[in-house]
Amino acid sequence: MKKTSVTAVASVFLLASVLSGCGGGAEPSKGESAGAKKPVKLSLWTFQDLHKKYYEKTAELWNKNNPDQPIELSVETYPNADMHNKLLIALQSGVGAPDIADININFFQNFLKGDIQLVELNKAIEPEKDKFIQSRFDIYSKGGKYYGIDFHVGATVVYYNKDLMDKAGVNVDNIKTWADYTEAGKKVVAATGKPMTAFEVTGQRPFWPMIVQRGSDYLDKSGNVILDNEINVKTLQAMKDMIVKDKIAVPMPGGNTGAEEFFTFMNKGGAASLIMPMWYMSRFLEYMPDLKGKILVRPMPIWENGNVRSAGMGGTGTSVTKQSKNQDAAVKFLAYAKLSKESNIRIWQELKFDPIRWDVWNDAELQKPDPYFNNEKIFNVLLNMKDEIKSPNMSELSSASQDLVNSNVMFKSLKDQSQTPEQALKAAADELRKQKK
Repeated sequence: MKKTSVTAVASVFLLASVLSGCGGGAEPSKGESAGAKKPVKLSLWTFQDLHKKYYEKTAELWNKNNPDQPIELSVETYPNADMHNKLLIALQSGVGAPDIADININFFQNFLKGDIQLVELNKAIEPEKDKFIQSRFDIYSKGGKYYGIDFHVGATVVYYNKDLMDKAGVNVDNIKTWADYTEAGKKVVAATGKPMTAFEVTGQRPFWPMIVQRGSDYLDKSGNVILDNEINVKTLQAMKDMIVKDKIAVPMPGGNTGAEEFFTFMNKGGAASLIMPMWYMSRFLEYMPDLKGKILVRPMPIWENGNVRSAGMGGTGTSVTKQSKNQDAAVKFLAYAKLSKESNIRIWQELKFDPIRWDVWNDAELQKPDPYFNNEKIFNVLLNMKDEIKSPNMSELSSASQDLVNSNVMFKSLKDQSQTPEQALKAAADELRKQKK
């Protein structure tokens, strides 16, 4: 109890005091009431319209709940790569950066080089860090300092088509290992003529979460290239075997999970399951209406004892820049938008992301049975494995490694099969090692 009280006091102190001295106490101008405070102007850049809408609503709620500390938030949206290039140039030149910026996980390491121009967020994060999935802070950190806060965990799960699994006489709760998954897939193919799953061939899923759950990755924690290690070769070979030997998987129509051809394929019951992060739920809801009530959400199977049943994939680390003239206000708003209990509930309600604050997974709003997902309480799946959600290692070569896997490795090993999994991984790893020198 004592620890909880200290944490609560620390949180209240943080939220009550961060704005002091940052412009919130300016004298009212002519026409303002004597007690009115001049709003602190904050600018925010993002690459996603959904994020923009979320932040704008958050600012409205902030002003409603904090009338003595109002803000005026201006949000600009840019294409993904353009925004990150623009932000990097602004930070390197020392001119033109916003107060707050969304930074895609794939680009984040570029902003942690040299003299870091992002504000350390430890004081905002640490008071209640035990209520969050720690790995989602680690990927935006350097030297024990946190520089970004994510929207979601991105926990990878398996989405099963209950109709197809029932026709095959398969109980998905009996699938514990990838060997079980393969055997279940054979039953599905025999009973329905449909594949068990589809693999990206112009993307990296589910290969990346499959190796992360085994304790491997593209890069180790020091940034060294391990893309062609034994675990990765065996995993990619197993995926190829599912296509060629076991015939339970197919290369993904359209190449990846964001393609219109794939949405159509899945919506028509094209495959019995899909391995993707929790954030992909929004794609089911938006693009696959015919599957309503048919989808079950379950943990990933494991390869061998000691593996975890999920991996946190994707992400957006939102940061405060050192160019901000209102850093305290920006940090306080960011904490409100992404760390508060209320906002983590809204992240689920409005964005359909699995929030990084796990103590809201038990909240009544998140525990509502979901009609689309077979009226199950899907967050119970996450609660059951909340200590098994690993995030990948992120370092200087992260973007390059993903690009090579997306553009070369998966296509050459699973689609045109011009290279064996071992050859494709070694060629990509050798290219990365050249870039590291």
